[in-house]
Amino acid sequence: MAGPGRGADESEGATTSVSERSLFADVPHAEPLPVSLPASHPGIQPLSPDRAAPTPAPTPGPVIRFYLQLSHLSPSGIRNSVASAAGLELDRGVAFLLVPVFLACGVIVYFSLAVEPDFPQPIAVVVLTALCAAVTRSWRKTHLCFMAALLCALGVLAAKVETWRVGTQMLGSEIQTQLTGRVVRLDQMANGRIRLTIDVMSTARPTLRYAPERVRVSARKIPAEMTSGSVATGYVRLLPPTGPVRPDSYDFSFDSYFAGIGASGFFLGNPKIVVSEDAPFAARLSSSIEKARETIADHIRDSIGGAEGEIAAALIVGVRAGIPEEINESMRRTGIYHIISISGLHMALVAGTIMGLLRGAFALLPDFSSRRPVKKYAAAAALVSIAAYLIFSGIVVAAERSFIMLAVMLVAVLFDRAALTMRNLTISAIAVIVVSPHEVVGPSFQMSFAATAALVGAYAGWSDYRADKATTPPQRRSPIAFVTRKLAAGTGTIAMTSIIAGSATALFAIWHFQRVSPLSLFANLAVMPIVTVVMFLAVVSALAMPFGFDGPFLYMMGKGLTAMIAISGWISERSPVDAVGLISLQSVLLVAVALVIATMATTWLRLAALPFALAGLLTISETRTPDVLISEDAHLVALPIGGGELAVNRVRSNEFTTDNWKHALVSATIVEPETFEKGDVRFDIADPADLPPGAPFYCTAGLCLARHPSGAIIALADDRKTARPACAFADLIVIDDATAYYNPCRNPLVLVVTKRQLARMGSAAVFFDPLSATTRAEIHFAVRQPYRPWHEQRRFSREARGLPPYRRAEKPKKPAVQ
Repeated sequence: MAGPGRGADESEGATTSVSERSLFADVPHAEPLPVSLPASHPGIQPLSPDRAAPTPAPTPGPVIRFYLQLSHLSPSGIRNSVASAAGLELDRGVAFLLVPVFLACGVIVYFSLAVEPDFPQPIAVVVLTALCAAVTRSWRKTHLCFMAALLCALGVLAAKVETWRVGTQMLGSEIQTQLTGRVVRLDQMANGRIRLTIDVMSTARPTLRYAPERVRVSARKIPAEMTSGSVATGYVRLLPPTGPVRPDSYDFSFDSYFAGIGASGFFLGNPKIVVSEDAPFAARLSSSIEKARETIADHIRDSIGGAEGEIAAALIVGVRAGIPEEINESMRRTGIYHIISISGLHMALVAGTIMGLLRGAFALLPDFSSRRPVKKYAAAAALVSIAAYLIFSGIVVAAERSFIMLAVMLVAVLFDRAALTMRNLTISAIAVIVVSPHEVVGPSFQMSFAATAALVGAYAGWSDYRADKATTPPQRRSPIAFVTRKLAAGTGTIAMTSIIAGSATALFAIWHFQRVSPLSLFANLAVMPIVTVVMFLAVVSALAMPFGFDGPFLYMMGKGLTAMIAISGWISERSPVDAVGLISLQSVLLVAVALVIATMATTWLRLAALPFALAGLLTISETRTPDVLISEDAHLVALPIGGGELAVNRVRSNEFTTDNWKHALVSATIVEPETFEKGDVRFDIADPADLPPGAPFYCTAGLCLARHPSGAIIALADDRKTARPACAFADLIVIDDATAYYNPCRNPLVLVVTKRQLARMGSAAVFFDPLSATTRAEIHFAVRQPYRPWHEQRRFSREARGLPPYRRAEKPKKPAVQ
């Protein structure tokens, strides 16, 4: 009879475990099953009582075995060892795990192209690589290379299809119009305003020839009876989607394009409800779901109240707009903002709670439980629950990934199959990439899958390590020692989870947000037990809500959230500055490659991740920090002046833009400009060279001057005429005038940036040469030409066409009655 474990003792209390990765292995590479030897054998003499059994030598670890093996191998032997390990990886299913990796590479290639490809180009590449893969099936290595190329080509094609399918009509220029449309969604903002997502039905005064299909506008007040599905009308001011606030930062027009939002703005008055014909079935279904979300969110807010009610609504139905910004910021600084975003943690807690409650209820019916597959019943109920949770939470990418992973696991339970977590992650990644390829280049997809892959890979490695070690029966402990041990184990699990997930997502967070959370480990250790209880109460309250018994559970949930907010705020106040500045793209890519290798390899080939990780860490600083940043509307200019200070040219600047610039330039303080009246002797334009290096902006009569620590002088002028005198001394001149068609300076060393250039190519970053004063400054724009589909609207703005701002003609005043 075969033994139960890997040669472990079969005595009472011995534990066994089997690595899930061994289930991928083919028979030739699988480890042989242990065979029990008979008690005696004619050819084997038993040991005498006075002779002790020889003590086995300690088994070296995989890394030591690898180096010992390499030390005795020739180059050909090393190649054979690598080939053998690679064959074992393929037998264990690593080829399937790499499918989403190559699909994502193709998606990234598409969105990195300088020119929009036509459909025949990616289709031809797909057909060609597919034919090559089919022809080379007899040559395994060549076949695998062509399969990887085919997956990349399919990723390019999937992204192209999505871009064509979405085809969002984007507003080209700012305009005011009478808008009538059907309300898709209502969001209560923290500042008291209401944000409405509206499907446009018609426009008037003026009628827009190329009106966007969906807009997002805000209002101070709306009618009490207005809900999702209502038809609203009102006079609005619409603005085209903006681009990145600086080069290589988040592109809002890209997000708006794939979200179907063609414009944003605000009502100039309060919207009104109008009566219209019945909506299509899809619109009615969507509005019904949104009405249910709004009703549940309002009920939660009324029951709990305050910021706790807003967070509870975010956890249950995914409505986050009403959370106060100071609480959002404290959770970002402490690294626990992932609690607000519905993801794997929430899905797992919901599924686990439902299964636990049902299994406990079935345990009270032993006769029924003994005759029925109650585990499958609980899994089916959990599957329905997380599907409903996904729909009512807004279907964000992190929730999609978590739902698919858990759905695969629960379906596996229904069919008595093993739930292989890394394969679940692969299936969910493939589904997200096929449905929404643009999510690949966003922070949610990258950080969500990086954290999950790291956790799954670490757990699999730990399971392999435990499977190779014989375990002994645990000693009997007192109740206090037992509870202490369990608490220590739980704390260690939370700590390791936070460390692994934080390490896997650190560079992605720095690349997208230029910030880290130094005290995230302590914050997660402090709040995760509270969050677990809060999510249990959330599930129970959701189940009790239709019967009106949810009040006590929501009350306790609010108290838990109060404790979480207090802990987050206390740690945030003691957290150091979290801005870390810019990092290089190649470092992020190298670390991503290392993460893929480390999480998917099961043999010693995972050591190949080390050089990639080391190279990624060594190239973090290989990026140059901009000396000057310019907004795309030419209104705001900023430059670091030393001492952690960022000088700007406006007293009232855009808070979101300046916050992003502060993190990118590692600045803690905003220095506002000093304004002088025209003719003030303290501001002498005739001798601006007297400005000390690192001087902030000094402004007067349409002209602002500042001096970078390198000595370069920056001038910001309202028009070309005001800018002309600055040509004699400035190194950089920004002209806030779209009608300035030509360079007013004849000096080729002076860099002139006009409002028209910025309207066409987006925000800009300027770099001075610190080694040469006779070298012209270098400029990088956020948007490249020719335009991709999500930037096509830029060519139609008034500024891009060189036109002045639109001003309504004033009505002639009536003569006074004599």
